[in-house]
Amino acid sequence: MKQGPTGILIINLGTPDEPSRSAVYRYLKQFLLDPRVIDINPVSRNLLVRGIIAPFRSGQSAKLYKELWTEQGSPLKYHGENLAAQVQQLLGNEYVVELAMRYQNPSIESAIQKLMQAKVSKIKVFPLFPQYASASTGSAHEEVMRVLTGQQIIPEVEFVNSYPTWQPMIDLFVANSRKYDLAQYDHFLFSYHGLPQRQLRKADAFNHCLQNPDCCETLTPVNQFCYSAQCHATTQAIVNQLGLKPEQYTICFQSRLGSDPWVQPYTSYVLEALEESGAKRLLVFCPAFTADCLETTVEVSIEYREAFLKMGGECLDLVESLNDSPVWAQAIATRLRN
Repeated sequence: MKQGPTGILIINLGTPDEPSRSAVYRYLKQFLLDPRVIDINPVSRNLLVRGIIAPFRSGQSAKLYKELWTEQGSPLKYHGENLAAQVQQLLGNEYVVELAMRYQNPSIESAIQKLMQAKVSKIKVFPLFPQYASASTGSAHEEVMRVLTGQQIIPEVEFVNSYPTWQPMIDLFVANSRKYDLAQYDHFLFSYHGLPQRQLRKADAFNHCLQNPDCCETLTPVNQFCYSAQCHATTQAIVNQLGLKPEQYTICFQSRLGSDPWVQPYTSYVLEALEESGAKRLLVFCPAFTADCLETTVEVSIEYREAFLKMGGECLDLVESLNDSPVWAQAIATRLRN
């Protein structure tokens, strides 16, 4: 009996439908009401998000999204659409490839409906998050399972958990960095999206997390799913290829929200310390993001650059993300092919 095609579900975090205050409000509300994102009791989370964060941040965030927006729309979305189209072409008719966003559109539910209508025999879920976090990969996988629970027939499902040291990804970040003259930089930053420390501890079943300053530096069976440890592993894989010495680079974390302690060191503090130490020219990698977005194009390339230059720095450049590179599409297609 001939089976149906294999469904490929490529998932990224999400983006507002347009750079307007109302669209950003809808996006922030859906995103921040996710209990895996703001992991506090439901009453407090609803009061915080609906009463404070979404109403007050939506206007300012809309201005930032207008800086990010292009004629093609949101880079996160159009890079994702181009990537999915390339993967579809590479895999051929025995596969059906759909792009989904965990928050807003195209939704995971709509993408799964398309796959089921295409009579797929199984679904492979590939999140565009190299490092596992409950607030990103975990949430996306949970939403896939929630949607499939409503189906009478649930096909075979295969989840990609994480790929912090996957060689094709590492090679592409290295290749993108070599578009710059690396010898001209004083220091290299590896800036990852931050997480509250409490979320790292909640994911730790072995009383390992944050027990000593070096707990994240090496991946072991104890911390193999730790977001911070996976970020360190990604960095180590890149710096090994570039031949960087420990004193030449720093791992740091950006985009924190609220007053609770987040994973440290904070990128903003590292910038200050580097400038004070005499580093004037920085090259920044953001390997938690496989597509350039608000956190890379605006937060790093505009806000952090302006702040560093005001401190007395001379240069802060950003290594381009993987986006819709044909090499990245080929790597994903090869990995997901049966």
